Amino acid sequence: MGVYEKAAMMNLETLAQSRRHSHAFSDGNPMAEKNTRRAMALTVVMMVVEIAGGWWFNSMAVLADGWHMSSHALALGLAAFAYACARRYRDDPRFAFGTWKIEILAGYTSAILLLGVAGIMAFESIARMLKPSPIHYQQAIAIAVVGLAVNLLCAWWLRDQHAHHHHGHGHDHDHSHHHGHDHHHHHHDLNQRSAYLHVLADAATSVLAIIALLGGLYFNASWLDPLMGIVGAVLVSAWAWGLIRQTGRVLLDAEMDAPVVAEIREAVEQGDVPARISDLHVWQVGRGRFSCAMEVVTAPGVGADVFHRALSIHEEIVHVTVEIRSAG
Repeated sequence: MGVYEKAAMMNLETLAQSRRHSHAFSDGNPMAEKNTRRAMALTVVMMVVEIAGGWWFNSMAVLADGWHMSSHALALGLAAFAYACARRYRDDPRFAFGTWKIEILAGYTSAILLLGVAGIMAFESIARMLKPSPIHYQQAIAIAVVGLAVNLLCAWWLRDQHAHHHHGHGHDHDHSHHHGHDHHHHHHDLNQRSAYLHVLADAATSVLAIIALLGGLYFNASWLDPLMGIVGAVLVSAWAWGLIRQTGRVLLDAEMDAPVVAEIREAVEQGDVPARISDLHVWQVGRGRFSCAMEVVTAPGVGADVFHRALSIHEEIVHVTVEIRSAG
C-alpha cells in the first residue's frame, strides 16, 4: 500500500472514529432505584408480619394481603435487580440499542406475577367463603392498618416524579438539538410504575381487608372477609392487565401509532426538499426516546444529511438511519 493509500485509510479511520457514538439512550433512574430498594426492605418486614398475623388470627383478608405482599417483595426485588443490570451493562456493545428494555422486561414479569397473585387471592377467598371459620377481628384490624400505612409509604416513595420531566440525550449527530416544545408521551418509567402498582394494589387490598374486618366486627358480616378478597383479586387483575399491555407494547416495538411517527413524516415530507417516506420503522429505546430507520424517495443529488438535520429538532429521536432512493 502506497503513501497516499495509507493516508486515505487513516483519514477514513479518523472520520469513522469521530462518527461513533454511545448507544446508551437511557440515563437510568437513580432515585427510583434507591426508593425501590427501600420499599423492598420495608415490604419484606411487613409481609412476614401479615402472613404470621393472618394465620394466627384466622383472617383471610389479612392472609391474602400478606401473600399479596410477598409477591410485591419479589416484584420490588426484580425491579431493583433490573435497574442494577441496566446500569451495569449500560455501555456493553452487545446491546445494540442500550439496556433500557431490561427494565421493561422486569415490569412485564411483575405484571405476570400480579395476575398470579390475583388468582391465588380469588381461589383462597372462594374456599374460605364455602368453608368459613372464626376470625379474631381486633388483632387482624390492627395488622391490616399497619400494612396499609407501610403500603402508602412505599407508594409515596415510588410515585412517578419523572413522567413529565424534560429529557436530553447524549447522541451526537454533529448538529445541535434545539427544541421549541416538549414531548410528554412515553416518558413513564415502566419499571418504576410496575413497582408502584404492586404497592398500590397491596394498599387497596389492605383497605378492603379493613372494611371487611370492620363489617364482621360490628355487623357480624363475616362473609365480607372472603368477598373483599375476591374484589381485591378483580382489582389487581385489572391493574396487571394494563401494565402487561403497556410493557408488552414496548417489548414488541408496537410504536407505529405513536405521535412521534407523525412528527417524523412531517419533518421529512414537508421540508424544503421534495421527499416521500417509502418505508419507516420506529421503536422505543428509552423513556421518551425513539430510534427510526427509513427509506426516503427524493430528488437526485439529495443526501441523507438533509433529513438528519430536519429531524434534529426532535430531541426524542436519538438514533436515525436514512436510506436514500433517487426519484430519477
